[in-house]
Amino acid sequence: MPRFSVIVPAYKVQAYLSECLDSVLSQSYPDLEVIAVDDCSPDACGAIIDEYAARDTRVKPVHLAENQGLGRARNAGMAEASGDYLVFLDSDDTLTPDALRAVADRIKDSGEPDVLVYDYARTYWDGRTVRNQLSTQLTEEGPAPFRLADRPGLLRVLMVAWNKAYRREFVEAQGFAFPPGYYEDTPWTFPVLMTAESIATLDRVCVHYRQRRQGNILGTTSRRHFDLFEQYDRVFAFVDEHPELAAWRPELFRRMIDHYAVVFTKRGRLPRGSHGDFLRLARAHYLRHRVPGPRGGLRYTLVRHGLHRTFRALRLAAAVRRRAGRAAVKLARALRGRALRLHYRVQLRLPLRADRAVFTAAFGRGDPGALEEAFRTYAPHVRTAWIGHPEQQQAVPPGPRRLRPGSAACWTALARSKYLVHDTVLDRGLRKRRGQVVVQTRRGTPLKHTGLDLQERPAAACDTDFGELLREVDRWDHVLSGNRHSTLTWERVLPGRYTTLEHGAPRNDVLQRATTADVTRLRDSLGIPEGAVAILYAPTFRDHHRTQRPALDLERILRRLGPRFVVLARPHPAHGGSLGSGGRIIDVGGHPDVASLCLASDALLTDYSSIMFDYANLDRPIVVHTADLEAYEAVRGTYFDLRACPPGAVARTEDELIDIFATGHWRGSRSAQLRAAFRERFCPYDDGRAAERVVRRVVLGETELPPVIPLAERKPVPSACARSPLATVPQPSAPAPVTESH
Repeated sequence: MPRFSVIVPAYKVQAYLSECLDSVLSQSYPDLEVIAVDDCSPDACGAIIDEYAARDTRVKPVHLAENQGLGRARNAGMAEASGDYLVFLDSDDTLTPDALRAVADRIKDSGEPDVLVYDYARTYWDGRTVRNQLSTQLTEEGPAPFRLADRPGLLRVLMVAWNKAYRREFVEAQGFAFPPGYYEDTPWTFPVLMTAESIATLDRVCVHYRQRRQGNILGTTSRRHFDLFEQYDRVFAFVDEHPELAAWRPELFRRMIDHYAVVFTKRGRLPRGSHGDFLRLARAHYLRHRVPGPRGGLRYTLVRHGLHRTFRALRLAAAVRRRAGRAAVKLARALRGRALRLHYRVQLRLPLRADRAVFTAAFGRGDPGALEEAFRTYAPHVRTAWIGHPEQQQAVPPGPRRLRPGSAACWTALARSKYLVHDTVLDRGLRKRRGQVVVQTRRGTPLKHTGLDLQERPAAACDTDFGELLREVDRWDHVLSGNRHSTLTWERVLPGRYTTLEHGAPRNDVLQRATTADVTRLRDSLGIPEGAVAILYAPTFRDHHRTQRPALDLERILRRLGPRFVVLARPHPAHGGSLGSGGRIIDVGGHPDVASLCLASDALLTDYSSIMFDYANLDRPIVVHTADLEAYEAVRGTYFDLRACPPGAVARTEDELIDIFATGHWRGSRSAQLRAAFRERFCPYDDGRAAERVVRRVVLGETELPPVIPLAERKPVPSACARSPLATVPQPSAPAPVTESH
């Protein structure tokens, strides 16, 4: 008997069915059967189902002689099910990776509940993924399992069959079945939740709910939406048959009226001329099922009295107000913009302030943050300010004055400060004054193509205006560089009259100054267990992917490696979202300081991110995952062969990666040799005094700068794993296999 029976009804979904079935059959939890129901589909759905059944014995095909609709097709699937739990999946949707394993674990942990409710995310044809806005209702905090009366907020979550797992014996004992109709989920889900003796929740996206451009039932204009009235009659009939559920009538009534209002107001659902009929039927149902107490404002009043024309008038008035409001906001913004431009022109005529410096960074603090601290230390006569949005304030250093982008104070600082330090692109409206000094710090050592080299890489260039880029370069007085490779690259791909300061990367100074106490404090703040091996996973952005999906299954990797390992998951800032969280995966995507994450970790796992050049300064193990290197090089281009000059062990596949960590090759002697050569090439000046050298050169005008500490004499703080006797990680004496370097 399988653990899960996944029921997939199919009708006119030949373009999506294979992806749906693949998402189930590729689950890491294999104890399942797939009951694929061909609802007499006129396209190739039936043939696709038979092909999958021939390849995988877990697929059980069911062919209906005539089209019966989604509800009855699900019933036909249930009749064939033998699993402990029923899982429904619409044939244009997909299960997320490891969803069934997470469901199985939660079912076991919560005592085999009658129903487990899990989360979903809408996926759009343009690549967007949006999580359920009511996901807070699925928190796993508190006792589990529970009854609906303990968590009535679950009735606010989308009332569909496919975001739940049902204990089959419970469903059969209660005789639940889907009725025919357009809204068959309604008289299934409400009775199931109200009747269940035990319910649990799983706060994890397990289903990707496809929002099709066309063909989606809820997006179809049809009088079939009138089916909603019959389905709610079924819900209240069920309550009438079960007097013990009478207490739920007020909540069901509220849900019914809200549902009617949504269908009525949603553009494109009801055909032209049918709105009056719909509202009259809604009023009849209001009177038929009303209960004392619930009143819900305008929606309830309109439905109660059937005020179709009144509703249309109010909606028209609201639309007029919205248009007027948008016009007023647009006018106010235009007037404010003109006022700010005038203010900036006035400030440009005032004297430049030699004791002022302005800093800004695209992500976090970076080099500008390190330089701002050095300004206050070595040039205390210069007052500093930091430009950043309010949501970025966590990343702003504590010392400087804070300025909001686009504010009058910000434009004043840009117009009158002598020093402008940044790693991004300045506003087009900015005019560099005579006497101003612009320091461009860049953002790391370049591995991937950048600047003018992107002219041959249109997918990566993303409509870059190269003329505007060169005008920006012409503003720069100094560009920072951490090594000869960076110097030669910047001067070729970003040609200008600036001076390259090859003094090291200021952002890496902290990596040389940190102490053992700092490492302990940072690990405690991140919740890293004592004695654990913490892997910082920091992948880069992929220009050839519309959506940035994780390249590695972190949960699988950690299961294979065992409980001693944890992962600090850090997506590229351009990714958005998360690489995972929970258990031994610690989501650090929102952490404001990458250097702190480097110090807290014991090893770095990356692909083509420039973080590897910074991390090498710690002289800690680095593992590079290069599964799609050929595709990445074809789209973005790289300045050297990463496999020929790696900072450590190289894995082409996920299994190779697991083997590198499991066998200890990640910190073996061969990896140390590769890292030493990498550091010698790319970290010659990062001795902890790079920011000081820049300030002394640019601000104080000194030419005799502090000498660079040789690599052999630098003593970066060791990782916690290297110091802890609890972390017994194998360390091979022999070189790693062929996966280490090529």
